[in-house]
Amino acid sequence: MSSSSVSTSPQTSSELNPRTTHYEFLGPPGALAITIGVPVMTYALYFGCSEQTGGCPPPIDTAVVVESLTSLSWWKSLWDTQATLLYLGWYAFTVAAWYILPGDWVDGTTMRNGGKKKYKINAFSTMLLALGITSGVLYRYGPQALTFVYDKWVNLVTAAILMSLVQALGCYLASFREGALLALGGNSGNPNYDFYIGRELNPSIGSFDLKSFNELRPGLILWVLIDIAMACEQAVRRGGSITDSMWLVLGFQSWYVFDALYNEPAIFTTMDITTDGFGFMLAVGDLAWVPFVYSLQARYLVWNQIELGPIYTALIFGVNALGYYIFRTANGEKNDFRNGRNPKNLQYMQTERGTKLLTSGWWGRCRHPNYMGDLLMALAWSLPTGFSTPITYFYVIYFAVLLIHRERRDDEACEKKYGKDWHKYKQLVPWRIIPGAIWIMDVVWTGWFDALIGFSLL
Repeated sequence: MSSSSVSTSPQTSSELNPRTTHYEFLGPPGALAITIGVPVMTYALYFGCSEQTGGCPPPIDTAVVVESLTSLSWWKSLWDTQATLLYLGWYAFTVAAWYILPGDWVDGTTMRNGGKKKYKINAFSTMLLALGITSGVLYRYGPQALTFVYDKWVNLVTAAILMSLVQALGCYLASFREGALLALGGNSGNPNYDFYIGRELNPSIGSFDLKSFNELRPGLILWVLIDIAMACEQAVRRGGSITDSMWLVLGFQSWYVFDALYNEPAIFTTMDITTDGFGFMLAVGDLAWVPFVYSLQARYLVWNQIELGPIYTALIFGVNALGYYIFRTANGEKNDFRNGRNPKNLQYMQTERGTKLLTSGWWGRCRHPNYMGDLLMALAWSLPTGFSTPITYFYVIYFAVLLIHRERRDDEACEKKYGKDWHKYKQLVPWRIIPGAIWIMDVVWTGWFDALIGFSLL
């Protein structure tokens, strides 16, 4: 693997890759707990909300749970060779599509070695190809052609987690080669912590950048295909139709993924790409957590076939539409401004570093208004499941924790970068994510709450 760039500064290796001195996620013990806990939680959300186990949540018999966990046959049931081959085939398809499908090459941000990585833009066309093939299969064989996803769910989860482990371990070992550009937060010298956070910034095989590829293709597109498969499972059970609640979940989440892939260049300025290394945190998040946890609502609706009616359908649609409007317009303002455009003539403040910070529009109402839109959409994805169980609202809670933590990380980074200018900016824009709700962020974010941020993967 290699971190390809167009130029390199004359810095020494130690200057270019300083040792990490600040831990996140409660340090090595927290990283170890999360490395174990994320796969466990992925399985728990299946067994804790599943038709096969008897409910959401199912009745719990401690003796039965202990007997299962101590049974070799139960552990063997998590593995299925066919499911593993299907998952590997899917991953190989996305890699082949990256190579074969045409796409523009764009520059990423300037790295601290003075170079810029080039990224191939064809995630959207990969999605269209995958949906085209899926449509052909459904036309030829009917909805029953995809019901295997529901039947082999837990086995596909196992395959995705194993792929995450292999990639994270491979990238960690490869990061010790000469000339690797390391992530500033993943070079602590503690193997457990660096394996989780990600030691190398941009692990690549030639021009193939593993981190950006995993962020947008295998997991996100699979998320939509899983939703489609859940709709097919429901349709088979109902004789060909699906509920309005399933239509909402399928439509909302598919649109979200379509939007992300269509606006692919926007990801190259995010913290995941510019700052974080590629380790188990991003690998398991991209490959296992996103497709198999985010599709929980669709899987729940397979056997809890809720009909909302036109009024509730319209209300939920309105919540999602409002969230998407805020999310897209806020991101549009940010991306225009970063690219030297300001079509709305938004106000800004000039920093001593020469950077301009928006102080009007959505970004004048609060810091990270796009997160507010994201949270509204997350709520809309869960509302179609009704209120008979809190488990289908897990995503909203988790996502709120993730976004609050990410906002805190960004605030700390900006304070280091801009110094007194950042304090001045915070006086102009005091609200964090929700206008007028700064007290919520400050009161909720206590020391014990920091232990929950380990599930912040994306």
